[in-house]
Amino acid sequence: MTPFERRARACQERLDARDAAAVVLFPSRNLYYLTGFSETPGERHLLFVLPRSGDPVFLVPELYGEQVREGTWVADVRTWADDDDPLVHLERVVADCDLPGGRVLLDDTMWARFTQDLRRVLPDASFGLASEALAPLRIRKDEAEVDALRRAGATADRVVEEVRALGPDAVGLTEAELAREIERRLADAGGEGVSFEPLVGSGPNGAKPHHAHSDRTIEAGDPVVLDFGTLVAEYPSDQTRTVVFDGEPPERFVEVHDVVREAQEAAVRTVAPGVTAGAVDAAARGVIEDAGYGERFVHRTGHGVGLDVHEEPYLVAGNERELEPGMVVSVEPGIYLPGEFGVRIEDLVLVTDDGAERLNDADRGWRCPAPSA
Repeated sequence: MTPFERRARACQERLDARDAAAVVLFPSRNLYYLTGFSETPGERHLLFVLPRSGDPVFLVPELYGEQVREGTWVADVRTWADDDDPLVHLERVVADCDLPGGRVLLDDTMWARFTQDLRRVLPDASFGLASEALAPLRIRKDEAEVDALRRAGATADRVVEEVRALGPDAVGLTEAELAREIERRLADAGGEGVSFEPLVGSGPNGAKPHHAHSDRTIEAGDPVVLDFGTLVAEYPSDQTRTVVFDGEPPERFVEVHDVVREAQEAAVRTVAPGVTAGAVDAAARGVIEDAGYGERFVHRTGHGVGLDVHEEPYLVAGNERELEPGMVVSVEPGIYLPGEFGVRIEDLVLVTDDGAERLNDADRGWRCPAPSA
């Protein structure tokens, strides 16, 4: 049994527990999680119906038929041609899956046109969200998922060290040019695309936590926030380092960087089974508040990472969700001084049976290596 089929069978158990008749997915991270098939949403009806018991059905446009049959574990793959009415085929599928009524859970991101079609062919059903059944499964990563996340983290580690090694050569580049360089190096290192648009925030732009990149030229002495990741087998890395490529940083930078690094260490040490997500946030926030920068830490300490780069659990004040083995979270405290600079340090952390394991090992310091003679 493939990991994808194991997850689908576990999802069926959740459907039974939730008294739901089926889950229906369309191209999304949920669809990949249960089938191994990855595609972007399109205008054609491409739907996966997993009933509470029995085998699932894939309803796909004819041009996807061979691809889905060869690339997934699903045996019942039904196709429709462009000159067919897809609703006729959908009606047959829901009848064969014995779904005249009951609760049907729809993909959280399903486009409205497809949800409306399902309401049309299931007039006696009630509807909920697929996350009711899938979120409790996706929040804990299995062995295959952890392996992919670990490899993605190692790729990002390699590239951030290569970027740091640019040293003075990075001075004079624009943020956008450095972002493109990061993307190129991630691909050369074996990454399968980027987890998100690389964030390169130099000087005062680093004080904007979600600043992507601009045409600002990186200058000597600039603190530069580098936040990026890559994909391996559909799973992302997400890592942040704050560096100074050359020259002397601004006043207070070293102090602020030390505080953020201490806060991140405190939070990582807190990660363990049974600890609440809010307690991890409190560990980082306490260090920053004690140093007098509490008002300048303007976001949560972290978030879960899986097929989506942002997912449950969220490391935020008041979240009483207890961490469990197999969860993977980012730990990324930051301090942002508007008009001056920002500092953020981020690693992905796996919750283990007895503590935590970092999935990133790259240097967390701010100094770049001196150029070789």
